[in-house]
Amino acid sequence: MGPTRKPNVCRRLSRRALGCFSRDAGVVQRTNLGILRALVCQESTKFKNVWTTHSRSPIAYERGRIYFDNYRRCVSSVASEPRKLYEMPKCSKSEKIEDALLWECPVGDILPNSSDYKSSLIALTAHNWLLRISATTGKILEKIYLAPYCKFRYLSWDTPQEVIAVKSAQNRGSAVARQAGIQQPVLLYLAVFRVLPFSLVGILEINKKIFGNVTDATLSHGILIVMYSSGLVRLYSFQTIAEQFMQQKLDLGCACRWGGTTGTVGEAPFGIPCNIKITDLPPLLFEVSSLENAFQIGGHPWHYIITPNKRKQKGVFHICALKDNCLNENVLTVTASGRVVKKSFNLLDDDPEQETFKIVDYEDELDLLSVVAVTQIDAEGKAHLDFHCNEYGTLLKSIPLVESWDVTYSHEVYFDRDLVLHIEQKPNRVFSCYVYQMVCNTAEEEETINRSC
Repeated sequence: MGPTRKPNVCRRLSRRALGCFSRDAGVVQRTNLGILRALVCQESTKFKNVWTTHSRSPIAYERGRIYFDNYRRCVSSVASEPRKLYEMPKCSKSEKIEDALLWECPVGDILPNSSDYKSSLIALTAHNWLLRISATTGKILEKIYLAPYCKFRYLSWDTPQEVIAVKSAQNRGSAVARQAGIQQPVLLYLAVFRVLPFSLVGILEINKKIFGNVTDATLSHGILIVMYSSGLVRLYSFQTIAEQFMQQKLDLGCACRWGGTTGTVGEAPFGIPCNIKITDLPPLLFEVSSLENAFQIGGHPWHYIITPNKRKQKGVFHICALKDNCLNENVLTVTASGRVVKKSFNLLDDDPEQETFKIVDYEDELDLLSVVAVTQIDAEGKAHLDFHCNEYGTLLKSIPLVESWDVTYSHEVYFDRDLVLHIEQKPNRVFSCYVYQMVCNTAEEEETINRSC
């Protein structure tokens, strides 16, 4: 494609101010993001390391907020220096937050309280409480006691921003029972809730007597995904399971009699009984074999991604149509939002002797592919974050990271509009966070040759 004139940001802003765009809010939003994309990718724009911090506890990032001290301290990443949004009171080890999800207000829904229209953090504590916390003040808005009979540990979205799944740790039984060869039939529990206001769908047990020698299970988009050590992955309808095997419908805050005990559902010490117990194998929707149970599904029409179940195939991905299992010859990637993105990967091939790709992600709002490439110089590695046109694979921008990159450490890199954030975990549980913000050179000429596609 030959050179074209760069979209003039000033002209776009002037047209927007005069109302020259459609009244459709989506058109205005796309225009705004197009302006930001042009600013991000122009040659004079730099990303500056504005601050760095270190912590002895894990660091997490969500939508412009950085969480420290197991989500109890929240800092804004938007300011040029750390700006604390809130800090919750210190707590005991049993009360610490183990996992969290950011919930954002749905558009068009009428909600019971004014506070419900602001973002919330849905948090799981070590002593089995599910909390809804204001994302701006840290105030606890709702709390539910889950159960005394297992240890819940993980949070995930079943349906993004609508339904959550709370997963327990795997039940391995006592050391005495394991020595005696006694296996626990129940591997784990899955508690399912609709959010805002919280309402219980049910708690499901994954029983080896029903599913066989299952090694893990999870819930995604209404599908129960069951995994086996052989690499086999099986899919079942959670709705069908709930309709067929729910023993009793339970409502949060209501009195309940269960197993000779009476209590209030969702309050301590009663909690929530396991009310979905599968007695027969439910109808199988789909099964496939994949190395290390690697399996993703999404797109339209539906496709799934697997790694062929052979050790020598590690790092190889097959994209297949769900309806007939046919391998798709085109190169496709299914994003977290379920969008199928077509890319020219031959333009993004790395050279292990010079540099290697470590992280590849897709920024859906700016339609950019971000790639972290690392070059090893003697004992030290240096990394740069590259932005590629998602449609053609063209390199549009390269951002050097000032900190060294040790390939033996765990790394996360986030590119969020005008922000780049690098979280690094070093040995002995030392966590580091490097924040980069976009800086524009106002002396740039108004119109230049466009490097975008």
